Amino acid sequence: MKKAIAFMMAAAVCFSMAACGNNSAESKPAAGGADAQVSASETESTDTSANAEEAAGGEEQPADGKALIMATNAAFPPYEYYEGDEIVGIDAEIAEAIAKELGMTLEIDDMEFSSIITAIQTGKADFGAAGMTVTPEREENVNFTDVYATGVQVIVVPEDSEIASPDNLEGKMIGVQESTTGHIFCSEDYGEDHVQAYPTGANAIEALKTGKVDCVVIDNEPAKSFVEANEGLKILDTEYVTEDYAIAIAKDNEQLLKDINEAMAKLKEDGTIQSIIDKYITAE
Repeated sequence: MKKAIAFMMAAAVCFSMAACGNNSAESKPAAGGADAQVSASETESTDTSANAEEAAGGEEQPADGKALIMATNAAFPPYEYYEGDEIVGIDAEIAEAIAKELGMTLEIDDMEFSSIITAIQTGKADFGAAGMTVTPEREENVNFTDVYATGVQVIVVPEDSEIASPDNLEGKMIGVQESTTGHIFCSEDYGEDHVQAYPTGANAIEALKTGKVDCVVIDNEPAKSFVEANEGLKILDTEYVTEDYAIAIAKDNEQLLKDINEAMAKLKEDGTIQSIIDKYITAE
């Protein structure tokens, strides 16, 4: 089975690939609907910048006090999702810890997963953190930080399904979230004609419940939330693929890449990152 391909993040923070859109209340594992937060002002004082450079001895430094804009798709629990009007989750907390380490504040911009890399490339966001898998294709468009988490793509089916493993997917209609690695892997393995992409993972699960697709391929953690919220579904024991999650940053922003990697190294060493992951993902 082929492995690898497609998208992830730019500018300073958080970590792990795939899910988002308008969902029925039954399909949602978490609440949603808040507007994206406003990005940082582009009219910073010239005097303030000059003073910061002088204090730093002329060396390039992270912009203390400034906001880092994180692009995400807040429909991917437990990595990013809404609690009321607030975006929470593993990526959100890791990004917040990174921003604090850099002496900056964090703002999160919620958008379609397929728009994250474009937002990074055009400067709308400093970095992307959305359970994004490191792939050769994505690395052509953005740089990735060091890996902060590992994700597993799994297969969700009705409890009475004849599908027992990836070997049974040939000729089936597979539901995925658009632009995620599940979308790319399945299209490569089984052909575009047998893959139906939806704006969010919840949309794909709804299609499964109504018989429009035979299964859904999605990351294991949101899959568990969806199955818990929807009776009659199960996750196959056989994994589809394992992938590494990292933060995506613009190709021309090497300083931010360096700063975030250094911050992540400290947060790994002092146990912060692992404690955040453990908070949301408990050992079975």
